[in-house]
Formats: sequence, structure tokens, C-alpha cells
Amino acid sequence: MLINKDVIIVGTNVCLVPYMPYHVEKYHCWMQCPKLRDLTASEPLNLQEEYDMQKSWQTDNDKLTFIVLEGCSVPQSEEEEVSRMIGDVNLFFMFEPDVGEINLMVADEHSRRKGFGKEMLLLMMNYAKNNLKISKFSAKISDNNIPSLNFFSKIGFKITSSSEVFHETTFELPIENLVLQNYSQLEYKSFTIN
Repeated sequence: MLINKDVIIVGTNVCLVPYMPYHVEKYHCWMQCPKLRDLTASEPLNLQEEYDMQKSWQTDNDKLTFIVLEGCSVPQSEEEEVSRMIGDVNLFFMFEPDVGEINLMVADEHSRRKGFGKEMLLLMMNYAKNNLKISKFSAKISDNNIPSLNFFSKIGFKITSSSEVFHETTFELPIENLVLQNYSQLEYKSFTIN
């Protein structure tokens, strides 16, 4: 989605930046892990398909994505951004334009269980609340992803359905139940020269 192409969201412990071509190789390395693909219900892609997906994420009107960086300082170089990458957070607008299906991934194992997932989720939802016409968030979680099932419950999402066929649980959170998260929204300067 082009709405965030020039936006950096700075929180307390993480920054959200637009998904750029120079992030793709590290992202692709993460997605080589079968366990991570299983937990995120992702298909294996080759590197060119990953670059195509990055371009799609950046330009499609029904998707919003940020790469998540550890730390709250604004990155000063492409190399710094890549070295600080810990995951991503995404919104999909597939069926209803005012409902954002949210998902996140803390891909870097050393960055898990430190509160980064909660902060990145709240930053994305508060950004969406302030910049998009949204009434609620939903999340579809694989039934074998116990940490994520527990995580979304703790954040305040409520179970609305379960699918035995797809082995997933759907959670929802109305916008009025969103926990406020303070953040700074700054202009993002890509390090890529067109």
C-alpha cells in the first residue's frame, strides 16, 4: 500500500519501516525455515518470487506492511536497517474495506519474548486507526501456533470462529477496544536511489 511508502513509525523499543527491496534477502533467509513458514502459513518462495512479493506489498491497495527494526533510533543507512530487522507486521483488506486482518512475525529468535511483538502489533493497529477507515481488526491463527493463540487473547482479541477444515482460529478486536500506543510518525527516507 502506498500510504506508508514515506512513513517510519518510531515506538519505544521498535521502529516500523516500509518493506524495501534491500530487505528482501534477509526476509527470504528467514522464510527458508520450515517451522517459521508453518507458523505463518507461508509457502516457500524463491528469491525472485520474494522480490515480486515485496513489490506487490508496496503497491497493492489491499495490503499494508512494515518491516520491524529493533531499537527506537531512526536508521541512518540501508545496512543498519537490515542489521536491525527482527520481523514484519501486516494488514490485509480482503473482504471488508473497514476490517484489517492483521498478522505479525518476530522472525529473529533472539528477539522473541521481549515484548517486541506486542509493541509492533499495537503500533500497526494505532497507525491504521489514525490513517485508515477501519472498524475492527481480525487475526487468523493456525491452531498449532499456541504462542500466537495465547498472544492475541492477552492483547484483548476475542475468538469469533474456528475452522476444523483449515485448522485455524479467527480472532477479532473492535477499534473501540484498541489499547492506545504512543508513537512518532516521521518521514521515511529510502536509501535506494531510483
